[in-house]
Amino acid sequence: MAKVVLVVLDGLGYSYSRRLLGNVEGWVANGEAKVWRMQSVLPSTSGPCYASIHTGVEPQIHGIRTNADSFRLEQPDIFSAARAAGRTTAAVAHSYFSAYFQRAPFDPLMDLEVDDETLPIQHGRFYTMEGEFSGNLAVPSDADIFAQTSILMRRHAPDYILLHSCTTDSIGHAFGSDSIEMDKAAYLVDGVISRYLPMWRDQGYEVMITADHGQSGRGHHGGTDDIMRDVALYYFGAGDGPLDDAVLDQRAIAPTVLGRLGAEIPASMAVAPFISPDW
Repeated sequence: MAKVVLVVLDGLGYSYSRRLLGNVEGWVANGEAKVWRMQSVLPSTSGPCYASIHTGVEPQIHGIRTNADSFRLEQPDIFSAARAAGRTTAAVAHSYFSAYFQRAPFDPLMDLEVDDETLPIQHGRFYTMEGEFSGNLAVPSDADIFAQTSILMRRHAPDYILLHSCTTDSIGHAFGSDSIEMDKAAYLVDGVISRYLPMWRDQGYEVMITADHGQSGRGHHGGTDDIMRDVALYYFGAGDGPLDDAVLDQRAIAPTVLGRLGAEIPASMAVAPFISPDW
């Protein structure tokens, strides 16, 4: 059974990942990582994609169809299925993930920091970005949230941990995805990845790096254009994957992660894993 880190770089589309993540692409070039194109569900909006990534079903089934929808999902998800298999869980992520997979509504006094072995997300460090506006993007530093993730690993050694960064999505909305600001934001997060990913691999984690959706040059997403839907999926691990030119289905992330964890894949996750299960 493997341990898995899933990194979601919000709003960083396929072409931008392939052009701007120099360290990650360096590991692809030397054979330490594999990369595929993946297509998001529709709508290509953050909340619906977060929910589909973790439940393996489309928004038309799980019911999160806009970012304004906020409720505890009914479908099995990575966290609940991992816990049912006796695996441990953690997350450093936006509060939407807490509301969807832990409990809703999100209460910062209860949910901003969580260490509770009885919950689906046993160890959580969440942020809200409350008060975000054009003059203050309210995003946490990527350096800080990657460090928080590593601290949780040292303290609790979770079998599955989610790291979700909003930086590139927020930069794209503020300045457009085809901007020097986006170039610099991707450069900075790539540097942070280069600092922490080798540590995680040394601790025995497989790592998947992806995005929820892409963006147009104007910083828009939600529709059907490939630039809004196409993201990269990088995989650092020992499992067997598809051919390089395969186009993956975003709904396959949940069953793939559970398969690597050695957990039972719920029947609701009907899309086949793209990495062989570690059973």
